Amino acid sequence: MTERASLTLDLDIESLASLKAAAAWRDMSVDAYVKSVVETATRIDIELAAFVQEGIDDIDAGRSYTQEQVEAWFEARHRDIAAE
Repeated sequence: MTERASLTLDLDIESLASLKAAAAWRDMSVDAYVKSVVETATRIDIELAAFVQEGIDDIDAGRSYTQEQVEAWFEARHRDIAAE
């Protein structure tokens, strides 16, 4: 069985009204909507953190391009496309 925990939120009246409206628009209870939003946001942030770490690891390992190299690549690509 999965352990569960409760979370208390302190929202202003406008945010609470927006939350209720968004949940209603999705035909969900406020609890179900909040759970869905939290699950989605945390998944996205974990994926983003891993992606950023990949970039940091690449830079640390010397697997990166200079600004000049990137600009030269774009310029060559632009010339190739214009020539087509």
